[in-house]
Amino acid sequence: MSDSVSDCTERRSAVTEAEVEALVRGICFKTGPPRTLGVEVEWLVHELRRPQLPASPERLQAAYAALRTLPLRSALTVEPGGQLELSSLPAASLMECIGSVSADLDAVRAVLREADLGLSGYGHDPWNPPSRFLHEPRYDAMEQYLDRAGPEGRAMMCSSASVQVCLDAGYEEPGPLGHGRRWWLAHQLGAVLVAAFAHSPLAGGRHTGWRSTRQSLWAAMDPGRSAAPPLGGDPRAAWARHVLDAPVMCVRAPDGPWEVPEGLTFREWTRTETPPDRADLDYHLTTLFPPVRPRGHLELRMIDAQPGDDGWIVPLAVTAALFDDPEAAEVAYRTVKPLAERAEARPAPCNPLWNDAARYGLTDPELREAAVICFAAAAEALPRLGATTEVQEAVAEFTDRYVARGRCPADDLLNRFHSRFHDQTHDQAEGDHGRDQAEGHHGRSHGRLDGKDIRT
Repeated sequence: MSDSVSDCTERRSAVTEAEVEALVRGICFKTGPPRTLGVEVEWLVHELRRPQLPASPERLQAAYAALRTLPLRSALTVEPGGQLELSSLPAASLMECIGSVSADLDAVRAVLREADLGLSGYGHDPWNPPSRFLHEPRYDAMEQYLDRAGPEGRAMMCSSASVQVCLDAGYEEPGPLGHGRRWWLAHQLGAVLVAAFAHSPLAGGRHTGWRSTRQSLWAAMDPGRSAAPPLGGDPRAAWARHVLDAPVMCVRAPDGPWEVPEGLTFREWTRTETPPDRADLDYHLTTLFPPVRPRGHLELRMIDAQPGDDGWIVPLAVTAALFDDPEAAEVAYRTVKPLAERAEARPAPCNPLWNDAARYGLTDPELREAAVICFAAAAEALPRLGATTEVQEAVAEFTDRYVARGRCPADDLLNRFHSRFHDQTHDQAEGDHGRDQAEGHHGRSHGRLDGKDIRT
């Protein structure tokens, strides 16, 4: 979400349709041995002592100004709803990535504590409706565009948070670390990652019916922007076609609001009398939000933000192991291959496999079985990737607590929700019984959750 491209640049020479295809092929899949790893962690920011309460815009502005003075290694950006994101530099190893981001998060949390603010890792804000913090031309245009399709886009902009794992595209040659295999694996294993790390079952204090409400929003949004291209064949060709045929979100302007065209693809724009230039193409690429986005590397965008200060480390470690260790990658490929039939050749996340992962998590038997095998393969690979005992134990604890039991972090939230709902219903029933005796009527329970009992 926080892709940074300058709001408006001086217009250069226009690009043709053929030039766009050639540029996209060249810049989006840069192959070579998997050597680097990155992570982008997003957080909801709230009142420190009452996390169900959002911080005021004025307090956020002051806190973010203080954060920008920190000497962080990670890039610090702010999302449209005021969510905070840290994006690591490409790291040469898993532990280098974890170490640098952990140090930056410690520094960020210390500054926020001084302002009585805290961070929470939920895939979707459990309590508050979408409220935009950033009012910039990009986000004004984005909101206008996404509102045409429904409320999901606004919720995605302002209420969601994720753990995004960034991996090298892989070798040009075939094999478990080849870019074609990694591209395919990311879209099939992605459903397992959605299910295992789902952590957004609530919105507005109510159960939404999804383990990952965040993922349900992506699937319901404009599919030309949030869906993957068809799998099979050359990934470069498929992605280039997808970029050209995707709708144009906005046309930037030096002054005033940006134009938000309706029904104009980038391919069609190149054929007009005022075609786009290279800067417009670069910007267009940042407005596409598929679950796996090629940006020279592969950006896996399907994992919900996780509970706890260090919860983000587990999906990072597991994903890195399943992609960058050849043995684990082969196990993952063989394990998820049968799941591909459930996708029905429809693009992620708009297919039955991803839908079931977001709705049911690991209560789905096939996804649970796949997760058990993949997490075991990741655990075996982590020592080969240089993971410390602490990281290995964190993955083992997550596996025991969730994967082995067919659960995900969302289930913990749902347990507390239902417990609170039961308590509310019981208390109201007791009160209603007394009123019934006095007034002769019956009350109703609506199952709301005020947030006090679902802190993580």
